[in-house]
Amino acid sequence: MSDAPHASPFNALPPVVTALAAAIFGVEVLFMLAKSGLIGGTRGGEDWRIFALQRFAFSGELFGWMVETGRWPPEHAMRFVTYPFVHVSFTQMIFVVVFVLALGKMVGEVISNAAVAAIFFAASIVGALVYAILLNDPRPLAGGFPGAFGLIGGYTFILWVGYGAVGANQFRAFTLIGFLMGIQLIFGLLFTVGNFWVAEVAGFLTGLALSPLLVPGGFGRLLARIRQR
Repeated sequence: MSDAPHASPFNALPPVVTALAAAIFGVEVLFMLAKSGLIGGTRGGEDWRIFALQRFAFSGELFGWMVETGRWPPEHAMRFVTYPFVHVSFTQMIFVVVFVLALGKMVGEVISNAAVAAIFFAASIVGALVYAILLNDPRPLAGGFPGAFGLIGGYTFILWVGYGAVGANQFRAFTLIGFLMGIQLIFGLLFTVGNFWVAEVAGFLTGLALSPLLVPGGFGRLLARIRQR
């Protein structure tokens, strides 16, 4: 008799999804340990967070300086891929981890581990680029939402193909992103949430655009759908 019903749900997670979530959560654990005084000597946890944001968050101003001077110091260029792992608060980190685990699992069941990582990091990089190019915002970009929204884009494409295969309304695939953007709008009206949504939308569109190249048979199905119109 199979013992599958007693297996840990984490066994079903693609390794890359587990690794991303563990890395994101692990950084926050360091902040908590520092705040409790267990590591870091006299530096508090909030000091560690501030230092990490200064050192690893993406800065549009630094990006502009690199473009103008043609100089790309590694310690600044790496911010494109380090900022998703540093968050401004524990709450922000929890939401990102939940998105990465849930969406990463669903996307990872269709495409490879390498493709999941490609979507996450490509969405993060493009999100940062769009944030820097379209906005003149001095606030640094931090947190894994652009990468997580890239996974939402991948999941949206998978749903789009699936609905098309059974003759259902394919616009239903955009329900999740529509709901999330609606929540963003409400929060934007009630609170000052900043311009981070620009990077998130760019991340979503990146994941959506990359998925036809990464989902098995995805590009062929996309072309077939276009030809039918």
